Amino acid sequence: MKNSREPKNTPFEINGITVQPGTRAKVELPLAQLYTQTPLNVPIHVIHGRKPGPVFMVSAAIHGDELNGVEIIRRLLRHSALKNLSGTVLAVPVVNVFGFIHKSRYLPDRRDLNRCFPGSETGSLGARMAWQFKTQVLDRVSYAVDLHTGAIHRDNLPQIRANLSNEDTGAMANAFGVPVVINSVLGEGTLREVAEAQGIPVITYEAGEALRFDESCIRAGVKGVLNVMHHLGMTGSRRTKAPREPYIARSSSWVRAERDGVFLSLVALGAWIKSGDLIGRISSPFGGDDVDIISPASGILVGRNNLPLVNEGEALYHIARFEEVSEVAESLEVFTSDIEDGPTQSGQLPIV
Repeated sequence: MKNSREPKNTPFEINGITVQPGTRAKVELPLAQLYTQTPLNVPIHVIHGRKPGPVFMVSAAIHGDELNGVEIIRRLLRHSALKNLSGTVLAVPVVNVFGFIHKSRYLPDRRDLNRCFPGSETGSLGARMAWQFKTQVLDRVSYAVDLHTGAIHRDNLPQIRANLSNEDTGAMANAFGVPVVINSVLGEGTLREVAEAQGIPVITYEAGEALRFDESCIRAGVKGVLNVMHHLGMTGSRRTKAPREPYIARSSSWVRAERDGVFLSLVALGAWIKSGDLIGRISSPFGGDDVDIISPASGILVGRNNLPLVNEGEALYHIARFEEVSEVAESLEVFTSDIEDGPTQSGQLPIV
């Protein structure tokens, strides 16, 4: 007679810590030290399901000033969907603890940690941190979602960036559930490039601005991560409807300032703009003629500079181009309404 019982998971080991099936643990990964020789650890939350399944990593603040992902992971860790988990979740709320402490994108030596992978044991501070994170965490992972925002003073529309030539990565991007997906090349030295090179599908969620919480971006992020986990078979049935098929951007381009001055934007993030539209102006604070900013292409505005003071050559707008721009605009309206009007994913009050 065959055993009809469900298969049981085996213990999960990370950094010398053993986590039993059906339990949680917070593992402190030592990545560096302060000048005082005080250890600087990266906490990793391990949620190890009773049933076998993928090892799924969700990480945030690899750029230390990108905070939306920190709150997304905090809410995810409290979500009821993790109570009956198949597989293992590795949740890393803050990868770049140096930058997080100093409200900075970078490490103390001004290196970008997300350009230091795969790193080395004997290189720079960034290389050593990247090596430790890769060997101790990333190498254990089957799938990953990396959470980002725009840089300081730059706002990003909720979007997924992914290497869509990888079938599994593309399926994760579709499952996440935001209307806009940008087929993005793998930047050299990034976590995403290194992970994909060793067969780990990774998508990047970009939403909001550095050093700011954006409630709609946070809600969309929590919902999206849960959608991916459901797609991977890690969670049971859900009450929410399946996400719509996203729209894939054919290409994207930046609009840059043609002169120094005071920048006034005339279009909102997520706006449908057409080639030749007036989308902003740059003026002098001391008077004189304004310079009109004309859109060079039709598409959806997925990124915008929020700082009114700009220098010549500075990026002002990021425009994603689609085959059916009007359909994308309509889908964005529905998506935004659902996120803003719907309940939070954790049953707690939203950030206002």
